[in-house]
Amino acid sequence: MAKVQANGITIEVEKMGSPADPPILLIMGLNAQLTVWPEGFCRGLADRGHHVVRFDNRDVGLSTWLDDQPPGDPIEALFTVLDGGTIEAPYSLADMADDAVGVIDALGLGSAHIVGASLGGMIGQHVVTRHPDRVRTFTSIMSMPRFIPMEMEVALSLQPPDVAPHDREAIVAAGIEAARLIAGTGYPFDEAYVRREALANLDRAWHPDGGVRQVMAALADGDRRPALSTVAAPTLVIHGTDDPLIVPQGGQETADAIPGAELVWIEGMGHELPEGAWPQILDPICALIARAEATRSGSGQGPVATSTRTAAE
Repeated sequence: MAKVQANGITIEVEKMGSPADPPILLIMGLNAQLTVWPEGFCRGLADRGHHVVRFDNRDVGLSTWLDDQPPGDPIEALFTVLDGGTIEAPYSLADMADDAVGVIDALGLGSAHIVGASLGGMIGQHVVTRHPDRVRTFTSIMSMPRFIPMEMEVALSLQPPDVAPHDREAIVAAGIEAARLIAGTGYPFDEAYVRREALANLDRAWHPDGGVRQVMAALADGDRRPALSTVAAPTLVIHGTDDPLIVPQGGQETADAIPGAELVWIEGMGHELPEGAWPQILDPICALIARAEATRSGSGQGPVATSTRTAAE
Protein backbone atom coordinates (compact mmCIF):
# COMPACT_ATOMS: atom_id res chain seq x y z
CA MET A 1 0.00 0.00 0.00
CA ALA A 2 1.02 3.61 -0.52
CA LYS A 3 -0.15 7.11 0.26
CA VAL A 4 -0.74 9.79 -2.37
CA GLN A 5 -1.55 13.48 -2.11
CA ALA A 6 -4.78 14.30 -3.90
CA ASN A 7 -7.25 17.18 -3.71
CA GLY A 8 -5.49 18.62 -0.68
CA ILE A 9 -5.63 15.44 1.45
CA THR A 10 -3.70 12.20 1.92
CA ILE A 11 -5.27 9.10 0.41
CA GLU A 12 -4.28 5.49 1.06
CA VAL A 13 -4.00 3.51 -2.18
CA GLU A 14 -3.39 -0.12 -3.05
CA LYS A 15 -2.51 -1.35 -6.54
CA MET A 16 -2.77 -4.83 -8.02
CA GLY A 17 -1.85 -6.19 -11.44
CA SER A 18 0.42 -4.87 -14.16
CA PRO A 19 0.62 -1.08 -14.69
CA ALA A 20 0.73 -1.84 -18.41
CA ASP A 21 -2.85 -3.13 -18.30
CA PRO A 22 -6.01 -0.98 -18.53
CA PRO A 23 -6.56 0.74 -15.17
CA ILE A 24 -9.64 0.17 -13.01
CA LEU A 25 -10.36 2.56 -10.14
CA LEU A 26 -12.53 0.93 -7.46
CA ILE A 27 -14.55 3.34 -5.29
CA MET A 28 -16.05 1.78 -2.16
CA GLY A 29 -19.10 2.86 -0.22
CA LEU A 30 -20.21 4.34 3.08
CA ASN A 31 -17.64 4.17 5.88
CA ALA A 32 -16.06 1.26 4.00
CA GLN A 33 -12.33 0.88 3.79
CA LEU A 34 -10.60 -0.20 0.59
CA THR A 35 -10.37 -3.68 2.10
CA VAL A 36 -14.15 -4.06 1.79
CA TRP A 37 -13.44 -4.76 -1.87
CA PRO A 38 -12.73 -8.49 -1.39
CA GLU A 39 -9.15 -9.49 -2.14
CA GLY A 40 -10.31 -12.33 -4.37
CA PHE A 41 -12.64 -10.03 -6.29
CA CYS A 42 -9.80 -7.60 -6.97
CA ARG A 43 -7.47 -10.43 -7.89
CA GLY A 44 -10.10 -11.69 -10.31
CA LEU A 45 -10.01 -8.35 -12.13
CA ALA A 46 -6.22 -8.23 -12.12
CA ASP A 47 -5.89 -11.81 -13.38
CA ARG A 48 -8.09 -10.91 -16.34
CA GLY A 49 -5.59 -8.29 -17.46
CA HIS A 50 -6.37 -5.12 -15.51
CA HIS A 51 -4.37 -2.76 -13.33
CA VAL A 52 -6.61 -2.51 -10.25
CA VAL A 53 -6.49 0.47 -7.91
CA ARG A 54 -8.53 0.64 -4.71
CA PHE A 55 -8.31 3.40 -2.13
CA ASP A 56 -9.68 4.64 1.17
CA ASN A 57 -12.14 7.49 0.68
CA ARG A 58 -11.61 10.60 2.79
CA ASP A 59 -12.62 10.19 6.43
CA VAL A 60 -12.21 6.41 6.43
CA GLY A 61 -9.41 3.89 6.79
CA LEU A 62 -5.90 5.29 6.48
CA SER A 63 -6.82 8.37 4.43
CA THR A 64 -7.19 11.84 5.97
CA TRP A 65 -9.85 12.14 8.68
CA LEU A 66 -11.75 15.44 8.69
CA ASP A 67 -12.23 15.56 12.44
CA ASP A 68 -12.10 19.35 12.48
CA GLN A 69 -15.63 19.17 11.07
CA PRO A 70 -18.51 18.11 13.39
CA PRO A 71 -20.19 14.90 12.19
CA GLY A 72 -23.77 16.07 12.68
CA ASP A 73 -26.85 14.00 13.49
CA PRO A 74 -27.59 11.53 10.65
CA ILE A 75 -31.03 10.53 11.98
CA GLU A 76 -32.20 14.13 12.24
CA ALA A 77 -30.78 14.73 8.77
CA LEU A 78 -32.59 11.67 7.41
CA PHE A 79 -35.97 12.85 8.69
CA THR A 80 -35.31 16.34 7.33
CA VAL A 81 -34.68 14.91 3.87
CA LEU A 82 -37.68 12.59 4.11
CA ASP A 83 -39.81 15.65 4.92
CA GLY A 84 -38.55 17.37 1.78
CA GLY A 85 -36.02 19.62 3.47
CA THR A 86 -32.35 20.19 2.75
CA ILE A 87 -29.32 19.81 4.97
CA GLU A 88 -25.73 20.98 5.02
CA ALA A 89 -22.75 18.64 5.12
CA PRO A 90 -19.07 19.16 5.99
CA TYR A 91 -18.14 18.18 2.43
CA SER A 92 -19.91 16.90 -0.66
CA LEU A 93 -19.97 13.83 -2.87
CA ALA A 94 -18.48 16.10 -5.54
CA ASP A 95 -15.50 16.68 -3.23
CA MET A 96 -15.14 12.92 -2.87
CA ALA A 97 -15.32 12.55 -6.66
CA ASP A 98 -12.52 15.08 -6.98
CA ASP A 99 -10.54 12.96 -4.50
CA ALA A 100 -10.95 9.98 -6.82
CA VAL A 101 -9.77 11.98 -9.82
CA GLY A 102 -6.88 13.19 -7.68
CA VAL A 103 -5.86 9.54 -7.25
CA ILE A 104 -5.92 9.09 -11.04
CA ASP A 105 -3.70 12.15 -11.37
CA ALA A 106 -1.32 11.17 -8.56
CA LEU A 107 -0.77 7.76 -10.14
CA GLY A 108 -0.31 9.22 -13.63
CA LEU A 109 -3.12 7.15 -15.11
CA GLY A 110 -4.72 9.88 -17.20
CA SER A 111 -8.06 8.08 -17.23
CA ALA A 112 -9.51 4.89 -15.81
CA HIS A 113 -12.42 2.51 -15.84
CA ILE A 114 -14.49 3.62 -12.85
CA VAL A 115 -16.23 0.98 -10.73
CA GLY A 116 -18.21 2.24 -7.74
CA ALA A 117 -20.22 0.30 -5.17
CA SER A 118 -23.05 1.78 -3.09
CA LEU A 119 -21.96 5.29 -2.02
CA GLY A 120 -18.97 4.67 -4.27
CA GLY A 121 -21.39 4.44 -7.20
CA MET A 122 -22.83 7.84 -6.26
CA ILE A 123 -19.30 9.25 -6.08
CA GLY A 124 -18.62 7.62 -9.45
CA GLN A 125 -21.67 9.38 -10.89
CA HIS A 126 -20.06 12.68 -9.98
CA VAL A 127 -16.75 11.55 -11.48
CA VAL A 128 -18.37 10.66 -14.80
CA THR A 129 -20.36 13.92 -14.96
CA ARG A 130 -17.71 16.31 -13.58
CA HIS A 131 -14.66 14.71 -15.23
CA PRO A 132 -15.88 12.85 -18.33
CA ASP A 133 -12.43 12.93 -19.95
CA ARG A 134 -11.04 10.84 -17.09
CA VAL A 135 -13.60 8.02 -17.47
CA ARG A 136 -13.13 5.19 -19.97
CA THR A 137 -16.16 3.27 -18.71
CA PHE A 138 -18.39 3.51 -15.67
CA THR A 139 -19.81 0.62 -13.65
CA SER A 140 -22.32 1.32 -10.88
CA ILE A 141 -22.94 -1.52 -8.42
CA MET A 142 -25.87 -1.42 -5.94
CA SER A 143 -26.20 2.36 -6.13
CA MET A 144 -28.79 5.04 -6.94
CA PRO A 145 -29.02 8.44 -8.68
CA ARG A 146 -30.95 10.18 -5.89
CA PHE A 147 -32.00 9.43 -2.35
CA ILE A 148 -34.62 6.67 -2.39
CA PRO A 149 -36.05 5.81 1.04
CA MET A 150 -35.55 2.35 2.47
CA GLU A 151 -37.19 0.60 5.43
CA MET A 152 -36.53 2.51 8.64
CA GLU A 153 -34.88 -0.46 10.36
CA VAL A 154 -32.42 -0.68 7.49
CA ALA A 155 -31.80 3.07 7.49
CA LEU A 156 -31.06 3.06 11.21
CA SER A 157 -28.39 0.41 10.68
CA LEU A 158 -26.28 3.09 8.99
CA GLN A 159 -25.65 4.95 12.22
CA PRO A 160 -22.64 3.99 14.38
CA PRO A 161 -23.36 1.29 16.96
CA ASP A 162 -24.16 2.54 20.44
CA VAL A 163 -21.27 0.72 22.10
CA ALA A 164 -18.11 1.66 23.95
CA PRO A 165 -15.36 2.62 21.45
CA HIS A 166 -12.96 0.02 22.87
CA ASP A 167 -15.45 -2.85 23.12
CA ARG A 168 -14.20 -4.91 20.19
CA GLU A 169 -16.71 -7.71 20.53
CA ALA A 170 -19.67 -5.33 20.68
CA ILE A 171 -18.44 -3.39 17.65
CA VAL A 172 -17.92 -6.58 15.64
CA ALA A 173 -21.26 -8.04 16.73
CA ALA A 174 -23.03 -4.86 15.62
CA GLY A 175 -21.25 -5.05 12.27
CA ILE A 176 -22.29 -8.64 11.77
CA GLU A 177 -25.93 -7.86 12.49
CA ALA A 178 -25.89 -4.85 10.14
CA ALA A 179 -24.37 -7.02 7.39
CA ARG A 180 -26.97 -9.71 8.00
CA LEU A 181 -29.78 -7.15 7.81
CA ILE A 182 -28.79 -5.93 4.35
CA ALA A 183 -27.80 -9.30 2.87
CA GLY A 184 -30.00 -10.96 0.27
CA THR A 185 -31.68 -14.34 0.30
CA GLY A 186 -29.91 -15.82 -2.71
CA TYR A 187 -26.51 -16.44 -1.14
CA PRO A 188 -25.56 -18.01 2.21
CA PHE A 189 -24.65 -15.48 4.89
CA ASP A 190 -21.07 -16.35 5.88
CA GLU A 191 -20.92 -15.11 9.46
CA ALA A 192 -17.39 -16.41 10.01
CA TYR A 193 -16.11 -14.46 7.00
CA VAL A 194 -17.96 -11.30 8.05
CA ARG A 195 -16.48 -11.61 11.55
CA ARG A 196 -12.92 -12.02 10.24
CA GLU A 197 -13.28 -9.04 7.95
CA ALA A 198 -14.88 -6.92 10.68
CA LEU A 199 -12.03 -7.67 13.07
CA ALA A 200 -9.40 -6.95 10.41
CA ASN A 201 -11.02 -3.65 9.47
CA LEU A 202 -11.41 -2.71 13.13
CA ASP A 203 -7.70 -3.31 13.69
CA ARG A 204 -6.81 -1.36 10.56
CA ALA A 205 -8.91 1.73 11.39
CA TRP A 206 -12.06 2.51 13.38
CA HIS A 207 -13.53 5.92 12.65
CA PRO A 208 -17.33 6.07 12.97
CA ASP A 209 -17.47 9.89 12.86
CA GLY A 210 -16.11 9.77 9.32
CA GLY A 211 -18.95 7.50 8.29
CA VAL A 212 -21.46 9.95 9.75
CA ARG A 213 -19.97 12.79 7.71
CA GLN A 214 -20.22 10.62 4.60
CA VAL A 215 -23.90 9.95 5.39
CA MET A 216 -24.43 13.70 5.63
CA ALA A 217 -22.73 14.21 2.26
CA ALA A 218 -24.99 11.59 0.66
CA LEU A 219 -28.17 13.04 2.18
CA ALA A 220 -27.19 16.57 1.17
CA ASP A 221 -26.66 15.58 -2.46
CA GLY A 222 -29.43 16.29 -4.91
CA ASP A 223 -30.97 14.46 -7.82
CA ARG A 224 -28.14 13.45 -10.16
CA ARG A 225 -30.38 12.23 -13.00
CA PRO A 226 -30.31 15.45 -15.06
CA ALA A 227 -26.51 15.43 -15.09
CA LEU A 228 -26.39 11.70 -15.78
CA SER A 229 -28.46 12.21 -18.92
CA THR A 230 -25.35 13.78 -20.49
CA VAL A 231 -23.04 10.81 -19.84
CA ALA A 232 -21.37 9.40 -22.95
CA ALA A 233 -19.08 6.82 -21.34
CA PRO A 234 -20.08 3.18 -21.80
CA THR A 235 -21.96 2.34 -18.62
CA LEU A 236 -22.91 -0.83 -16.77
CA VAL A 237 -25.36 -0.95 -13.87
CA ILE A 238 -25.37 -4.03 -11.61
CA HIS A 239 -27.93 -4.49 -8.85
CA GLY A 240 -29.22 -7.27 -6.65
CA THR A 241 -32.92 -8.05 -6.70
CA ASP A 242 -32.96 -8.44 -2.89
CA ASP A 243 -31.12 -5.25 -1.89
CA PRO A 244 -32.94 -3.74 1.13
CA LEU A 245 -30.58 -0.78 1.60
CA ILE A 246 -30.42 0.64 -1.91
CA VAL A 247 -33.57 -0.91 -3.26
CA PRO A 248 -33.71 -2.24 -6.85
CA GLN A 249 -35.46 0.95 -7.92
CA GLY A 250 -32.09 2.64 -7.44
CA GLY A 251 -30.44 0.42 -10.01
CA GLN A 252 -33.31 0.82 -12.45
CA GLU A 253 -33.30 4.61 -12.14
CA THR A 254 -29.52 4.74 -12.60
CA ALA A 255 -29.75 2.72 -15.82
CA ASP A 256 -32.71 4.77 -17.04
CA ALA A 257 -30.84 8.03 -16.41
CA ILE A 258 -27.69 7.19 -18.39
CA PRO A 259 -28.07 6.90 -22.18
CA GLY A 260 -27.33 3.41 -23.44
CA ALA A 261 -26.58 1.94 -20.01
CA GLU A 262 -26.57 -1.84 -19.70
CA LEU A 263 -28.50 -3.14 -16.70
CA VAL A 264 -27.68 -6.50 -15.10
CA TRP A 265 -29.82 -7.92 -12.29
CA ILE A 266 -28.33 -10.48 -9.91
CA GLU A 267 -31.10 -12.65 -8.53
CA GLY A 268 -31.13 -12.89 -4.74
CA MET A 269 -28.19 -10.56 -4.11
CA GLY A 270 -28.61 -7.97 -1.38
CA HIS A 271 -26.34 -5.09 -0.46
CA GLU A 272 -23.22 -7.21 -0.59
CA LEU A 273 -20.56 -8.72 -2.83
CA PRO A 274 -20.96 -12.45 -2.12
CA GLU A 275 -18.32 -14.69 -3.65
CA GLY A 276 -20.97 -16.77 -5.37
CA ALA A 277 -22.01 -13.72 -7.38
CA TRP A 278 -18.53 -12.68 -8.46
CA PRO A 279 -18.71 -14.27 -11.93
CA GLN A 280 -21.99 -12.43 -12.62
CA ILE A 281 -20.29 -9.18 -11.62
CA LEU A 282 -16.82 -9.66 -13.06
CA ASP A 283 -17.90 -11.04 -16.45
CA PRO A 284 -19.95 -8.02 -17.59
CA ILE A 285 -17.42 -5.55 -16.15
CA CYS A 286 -14.58 -7.19 -18.06
CA ALA A 287 -16.67 -7.41 -21.23
CA LEU A 288 -17.53 -3.71 -21.02
CA ILE A 289 -13.87 -2.79 -20.52
CA ALA A 290 -12.74 -5.02 -23.38
CA ARG A 291 -15.19 -3.37 -25.79
CA ALA A 292 -14.12 0.10 -24.72
CA GLU A 293 -10.41 -0.70 -24.95
CA ALA A 294 -10.91 -2.18 -28.42
CA THR A 295 -12.65 1.03 -29.48
CA ARG A 296 -9.83 3.15 -28.02
CA SER A 297 -7.19 1.06 -29.76
CA GLY A 298 -9.01 1.06 -33.07
CA SER A 299 -9.91 4.73 -33.27
CA GLY A 300 -7.49 6.48 -30.96
CA GLN A 301 -10.47 8.29 -29.44
CA GLY A 302 -11.89 8.41 -25.93
CA PRO A 303 -14.99 6.59 -24.70
CA VAL A 304 -18.08 6.36 -26.83
CA ALA A 305 -21.59 5.47 -25.67
CA THR A 306 -22.96 1.97 -26.09
CA SER A 307 -26.48 1.51 -27.34
CA THR A 308 -27.02 -1.89 -25.72
CA ARG A 309 -29.30 -2.32 -22.70
CA THR A 310 -30.07 -5.68 -21.16
CA ALA A 311 -31.92 -6.77 -18.06
CA ALA A 312 -31.67 -10.29 -16.69
CA GLU A 313 -34.99 -10.89 -14.97
